[in-house]
Parts: sequence; structure tokens; C-alpha cells
Amino acid sequence: MKISFLGLDLPEGKIKYNDEILIKLTEKFAPKKVSPFFAAFVREDFVNADCIVIAKDKVLDFLIMDMEKVDNRIANSNDEAEKAALVKCQQNLEKEIPACDIDFSKEESVKIKELAPLSFTPTLIIEGDVEVNDLIAKAFDKSGMMFFYTAGKQEVRSWPVKKDSDAVTCAGKIHSDLARGFIKAEIVNFRDFETVHNMQEAKAQGFVQLVDKGHIIKSGDILDIRFNV
Repeated sequence: MKISFLGLDLPEGKIKYNDEILIKLTEKFAPKKVSPFFAAFVREDFVNADCIVIAKDKVLDFLIMDMEKVDNRIANSNDEAEKAALVKCQQNLEKEIPACDIDFSKEESVKIKELAPLSFTPTLIIEGDVEVNDLIAKAFDKSGMMFFYTAGKQEVRSWPVKKDSDAVTCAGKIHSDLARGFIKAEIVNFRDFETVHNMQEAKAQGFVQLVDKGHIIKSGDILDIRFNV
């Protein structure tokens, strides 16, 4: 995830997310390898960002770029539906509401997305100081992302994925072969796994589910993919 920021005293470059679940899984499995998640922080590269983080006192400096773009489009548009969506966007921008937080209809969203205002990217407005890892968690939530995990003696790893992704999508995140040859997935949520000592006990307690490819994966799920290619 690339996080672009303005008006905040943040480090640039790749920052490791101190994930409590990953830490606890590492303690349980003592794996040979641990693969945490790293977020890339960049200053003012809004166009290429997955999430934008703006200090409260810099919001207008950021949104003025969208206001100018929307104004120009309103002046040159002959599409009444588009104009209505743009006016709605402009009225909210003037109230310092980023485009991502405006309640657009599906049709309006299509019109606005074509213009690609910067603040249509998930935008967080931050007041006061914030810890980098808290900021990563907030950016993940704002962007509709979550983590699932794979865990074993060889490796413990966190995987970023869109919320409401199904099992086969998550399998493909790990490796395309797992998605292509997907048979079933064994899953257990960390909240349950945390109460036992190992995976065998989790199965004995009935915490482990065997699911099909369409099963929706939840934040904190630990996956073991059965596949055949």
C-alpha cells in the first residue's frame, strides 16, 4: 500500500506494520521465516497513492486542486447528469469534505470517477499527532482493506486483501496456482485460535472450517489452501 501525505511529520519509505496478530502467530509457530506487511509512505504523490493522509490544517490546500478541476469540467460539460454530479461534488468540497466521503449514487460515482479528483482516492483527515502504525491501520480501514494470514513452521505471513474477498481470491493472492487448482480451504479465525495451543487443538475444538471457493474471508482468518494443479 502506498500512503501519500501532506502536512504531517512522517517518515518516508517503507514502514513495517507492527501487527499484533502476526506477532502472536510468530510466538505460537516459531517459524523459520516471518513476512510482515510494509506500507510505503510518500510525500505528496497523490496520483499514485492507495490512500491519502492530510493534516486537518492542510485540507483546503489539498482540496483546492479538486475544486479547480471540477470547476473547469462544469464549465465545459454538456451532460446535465454529469453537471449535477459535479455541482454536488463541488458543494461538498467547499465544505472540506473529500470526494471519497460524498454520498454519490452509483451513476454519480461513475461520472465523478471519470474526472478522477485526487480526493476520490480514500482520504484520511488527521488532527493532532498519530503513531505510524495506527495510521497504517486507519489507512487500511479507510481503503476497505484487511489482513488474512498463513501460518506454519516454515513461514508466518500477513496478506493484504480487499474486505469481503472470497477464499479463491485470497488463494490467488498467495499464488496463482492455489487459485487455479483450488479445492477447499481450511480456515480458523485468530480470535478462536488465540484460545488454543496449536492447530490440532483448534480442530479438536471445532474452530476450523472447511470451506468452498466462494466463502467470504474475514479479517484475522488464518488460511490453509487445499489445491491440485
